[in-house]
Amino acid sequence: MSRTVQVRRNTITETRIMGHALPALGDGEVRLQVESFSVTANNVTYAVAGDAFGYWNFFPGERDWGVVPMWGHAVVTESRHPDIAVGERVYGYLPMAEWLDVLPDNVSAGGFSDAAAHRQPMSPIYNQYSRLAADPEHDPAREAERMIFGPLFKTGFLIENFFRRNAWFGAGTVVITSASSKTAMGLASVARALSPQVKRIGLTSAGNVDFVRRGGFYDIVLAYDAVGELPLEASVSVDFAGNAALLHAVHTRLGDHLKYSCTVGATHVGAGFGQNNGPIPGPTPTLFFAPDHAVAAIKEQGPKAFGAAVAASWLTFLDETSGALTVDTREGLEAAAEAFVSAAKGDADPAVGVVIRP
Repeated sequence: MSRTVQVRRNTITETRIMGHALPALGDGEVRLQVESFSVTANNVTYAVAGDAFGYWNFFPGERDWGVVPMWGHAVVTESRHPDIAVGERVYGYLPMAEWLDVLPDNVSAGGFSDAAAHRQPMSPIYNQYSRLAADPEHDPAREAERMIFGPLFKTGFLIENFFRRNAWFGAGTVVITSASSKTAMGLASVARALSPQVKRIGLTSAGNVDFVRRGGFYDIVLAYDAVGELPLEASVSVDFAGNAALLHAVHTRLGDHLKYSCTVGATHVGAGFGQNNGPIPGPTPTLFFAPDHAVAAIKEQGPKAFGAAVAASWLTFLDETSGALTVDTREGLEAAAEAFVSAAKGDADPAVGVVIRP
């Protein structure tokens, strides 16, 4: 029997736990027991944008109910693939569940991809699994940090890489919303190291201002109601909040000073993500879809060079965040559902990283 947390697709604060019998494995298939995964605002974005970007399709649910993808670790408990051994551990995209069956393809010492037919229309980045025994990013002592920060950090890395390759569109300032989010901190960390000439301004809720300032990733930290204090200078913006009113306020304040507007996530659920709230001053906000940029960067730089660049920045970021985050490990899918709802409602503490052991 395998249990799965399902989320109501049009009301993501509603959850239920469903059980079903595990089928017999087919030829070439492998059964993974989910060991652990993190629950972050990134998972909320997957649910909010689930229909637009196919996130509900990775682990199909039932009618109005979907399964939100998570990043985490799993162990092989049964294998009908000659090159995958029982007992191996992997890291990758997992359902909020106890088990997952995959069909490994492109198997190498470092990993494999899931060739299940229903997953092929989506980005291949999400179908890749790292085999921990030969994974250069794996550190047994930092597994929690990898689950909590890893995918989000890589998005931040890719955003900085995009702006730097475009000379920051002539801007000397980057304005980042939802500055307490892990992706935002990753972007700010990489920008500080690789584009130190660019001023970093973080916008966050009034209650998170002190936490964000303590992190030290930004030159200036402002509460959302202080958007009117943004300096009128050549800037780019990166919106992780998905709050249409906030984005409009940033555009209105900066006007022609805004050289590029990038939208990424939706940490403010129910605040107008993806909605058109009428004409907006300045450049048209452009969606940044990280998987497409990752594929392009790997093609341009080569897998080895890209991996080395990410790893170097990742280690720097881990050092910078050491001690700044408390890992809260919780047991059971009931705890997973509770943590997801808390994140969806915006109640989660940004100084706490939630790890679930289902």
